[in-house]
Amino acid sequence: MLTAITRAVSPAIVHCEISFIDRKPIDLAIAQDQHHAYETLLANLGARVLSLPAEPALPDSMFVEDPAIVLDELAVILPLGTASRRPEAASLAKALSAFRKLAYVTLPGTLEGGDVLRIGRKLFAGLTRRSNAEGLRQLPAILAPHKYEVIAVPVTGCLHLKSAVTHIGGNTLLANRAWFDTVPFAAYDWIDVDPAEPHAANALAFGGTIIFPASFPRTHARLEAQGFHVTPIDISELQKAESGLTCSSLLFEHLPI
Repeated sequence: MLTAITRAVSPAIVHCEISFIDRKPIDLAIAQDQHHAYETLLANLGARVLSLPAEPALPDSMFVEDPAIVLDELAVILPLGTASRRPEAASLAKALSAFRKLAYVTLPGTLEGGDVLRIGRKLFAGLTRRSNAEGLRQLPAILAPHKYEVIAVPVTGCLHLKSAVTHIGGNTLLANRAWFDTVPFAAYDWIDVDPAEPHAANALAFGGTIIFPASFPRTHARLEAQGFHVTPIDISELQKAESGLTCSSLLFEHLPI
């Protein structure tokens, strides 16, 4: 059974880190309701949702994808590119230790899970403001015993690699190709986001559907035109915190340690 680790919205989310969008006021109650709806949808699609308590002192702590990568063999705990966010990792590592052996990328390497796109045994890792070359150097050494290939991808136009491209099933990627180096993905098929919706590339393929932000109807239509089943969800308040859909959960099979 798939497990989804999530974390409740911090009451300090109004002070979250913002890099590529303009800051707007966030309504905490609406953000909490939208996150709860996200957790409910994951549960309805078949996940066992483990919701961690809010971290009142950590504004971005809802984004559990960033401090860890969870693979079948282990979980890798990551030093985030923003120093103020690094304390998020401790409670997440504790929760993950019940499911996986732990390994660690260490400073001065930085790496965020939002920059790591896994497709089978390949991990495409974004070089961004948050994830540096030293972090990407350490990751292949940690994963070498498990036969994963780590492929660096320069990213220029957005916060994380998965802000620009996500895997939506089979050989198909959803992408804004203006924001990253597409050469490492030459073997894949593309669905391009609608030009009027440049932030629409972050989708979550799960439970036989593509979970997708309700705020991007044109790209939604493109996905359905290619035969994908799409389930929209309103995350408009969370998007003010530079949120996507993948960043709010860690999804993995519950396997014996």
